[in-house]
Amino acid sequence: MILIKKGLCITTAMLITSTFVYAASFDDIKPADPLAIPTPKNEEIIQINRPQKATLTKNDVHNHYAIALERFIQCNVRSSYADFRILINSIIPNDYAYMLIANKMADLGFFTLSDLALSKITDEDISYILTDDIKRYYYPSEKLNPKDEIYLAEMYSNIMYNAQSMEAANELIKNTELLTKSDYANYIVALGSLKANNLVNAQKYIDTAINKNPQNLNYKKLKAEIALQANKTKSAVKIIEEMKQAPIMNEFYVNKIYSLEQYVLYKAAKDDYEKKYHLGYYYYYEGELNKAMRTLQTAISPKKNQNVDTYALISRIYFDMKEYEKAESFAEKTLSIKSNNVMALIVLGDLSTKDKDYKTALKYYDKAYSKDKKSLAPAIRLAETARKLDKLDLTKEIYSKILKTHSDCPQAYYNVAMTDASRKLEYLKKAVAIDSNFTDGWLELSKMMIDMQNYTTAKKYLAIAKYIDENNFKYYYYQGLICKSQGLIQDAIYNFKKSLSLNPDFKPAKEELSI
Repeated sequence: MILIKKGLCITTAMLITSTFVYAASFDDIKPADPLAIPTPKNEEIIQINRPQKATLTKNDVHNHYAIALERFIQCNVRSSYADFRILINSIIPNDYAYMLIANKMADLGFFTLSDLALSKITDEDISYILTDDIKRYYYPSEKLNPKDEIYLAEMYSNIMYNAQSMEAANELIKNTELLTKSDYANYIVALGSLKANNLVNAQKYIDTAINKNPQNLNYKKLKAEIALQANKTKSAVKIIEEMKQAPIMNEFYVNKIYSLEQYVLYKAAKDDYEKKYHLGYYYYYEGELNKAMRTLQTAISPKKNQNVDTYALISRIYFDMKEYEKAESFAEKTLSIKSNNVMALIVLGDLSTKDKDYKTALKYYDKAYSKDKKSLAPAIRLAETARKLDKLDLTKEIYSKILKTHSDCPQAYYNVAMTDASRKLEYLKKAVAIDSNFTDGWLELSKMMIDMQNYTTAKKYLAIAKYIDENNFKYYYYQGLICKSQGLIQDAIYNFKKSLSLNPDFKPAKEELSI
């Protein structure tokens, strides 16, 4: 047996991925995948400033991150830590980039580096929700000293990537001083014990971690996973319900909880078709649309009445995959069985909206909203479609109701901002604080800054929008306006033409080009 010595790690070339298969074991559920960082799409967002003031390309930055992560995976944790620290201290200042990196560092257990990234954020109106949620989800109750943080990160690396779960857990159990003072150390022991299939120790140490830090959602997530491994599905479902009551607002963390819920329901389901439905839904939340579709296609029951939810989810996924005819077909199949299925009605409304048939869309959304007035999806779509049809009283009524009951709805804040000039900046910032990937929010903030002739800030918001969606036609239009204001006529023309190439019907770009 290979033993781990304190401060040292056993390295392997094995890279564990997050591949999921039907009838998967617990090993397929992992803490948030540190490999899942999006590849930088825009060198304006993350660049490294060398002493010579040379600017690296986006590939150079991604390579820097990839090297640091590979060192972590191979348990060269000290070097990994140093590399990540250099990256955080070297990127061109950008709040969105700092938020993204802070989240990833907390996931790896580099809490000091997460703090470093958060400390560099300049606009707390945009970052405060994600900052709170990162800390609520990951952070230990007591700050670790640097030596202990590196040591526990080494243990985490060994457990997750180097097939040393039992050895790491057993070594940590001997470190009674660290276990006594650190809830996070108890979490690592529980994680290693579960990976080694020692459920008794896993349960013991995760309970200790939660007793020391009852607010930490990552600990509760592991407790649910332990319950699943012990075939205590009711306990796992109860834990998920507790997690859903936590004051989490950022979309990323909300979706993490709902994703786990679907996996738990998959494990708890008795009926084979129901199990596949929940597994497909899990993939949907994870953004793996093709895998979700393959799974759901095997979830179709010979009993027609059992297929309502499956058909509806398939229609939703086909729409998201831009296979609109199939989306319409499955939505209609759903409604032929259950005429007031909310998801299918919304899909048909979305299809009508795509075709700019807002009157038909309004009918579908209104029917969905009448069936389910508690859910946000039909309410937001109904309000927005009413606005497009100049039914502003209905729009205002619905959004007022939403904001009274849901303080975590970015679309509501965004749309109210569009109709209330006095609170526009406040509400737009609230929208992107809740959902930092809310492209329309960033674009509208940039437009607001352009109108105020604050082009420096406008460029920062636009850089974020492009990072999220580099093919957004409004991005190029607003870039064109900035170029025009600065006398860069050829650059402005290029951007207006690019905007039109992405949306040939966009009138403002046509007007700028006198088309």
